[in-house]
Amino acid sequence: MKPFRFGINARDARSRAEWQDKARKIEALGYSTLMVPDHLWPVLAPIPALVSAAAATTTLRVGTNVINNDLRHPVVLAREAATVDLLTDGRLELGLGAGYVRSEYDQAGLRFDRGSVRVERLAESLTIVKELLRGAASTIELPATRSTLYRSSGPIRPS
Repeated sequence: MKPFRFGINARDARSRAEWQDKARKIEALGYSTLMVPDHLWPVLAPIPALVSAAAATTTLRVGTNVINNDLRHPVVLAREAATVDLLTDGRLELGLGAGYVRSEYDQAGLRFDRGSVRVERLAESLTIVKELLRGAASTIELPATRSTLYRSSGPIRPS
C-alpha cells in the first residue's frame, strides 16, 4: 500500500515572489502536492502557476484540480502536460474534469451542453491525452470532441 499523502489547493498570489513563497511554505509544512484549479475567475492560470511553484521547490508535486476539458484541445493539453512534467522533473499530477460552471462557458463563448455530453467529450479527451503521453502512434476516432479524427505519429514529449 502506498503511504497516505496530503495535498492543498491554492489559486492566487499578487506576485511571483508571493506565489513561490507560498509553494515553499506548503512544501515545508509537509504537503506532498500543490493543486491549482482551472477557472476563468481572476485567479492564476494553472499551467504557468505549476511550473513556477515547481521551480521554487524540490519535492513538492504539482497538479491541476482539475483542468476543464472543454477549455483546451486534448492534443494541446497533452503537449503542455508533457512539457510541464519534463520541466518539473516528473512532479506533475494532471487532473481533468468535464466542466461545470455555466458562466465560464458563457464567458468563453462555448455552448454549455448537458453533463452526459461533456462527460463523453472528457472520455474521448482522456483517450487522446493518455495515448499521446504514452508515446503511442495511433489513429483515434472522435465522435464527440471538437475533432473528427486524430492521427499521432509518435511521442508528443519534448526531446
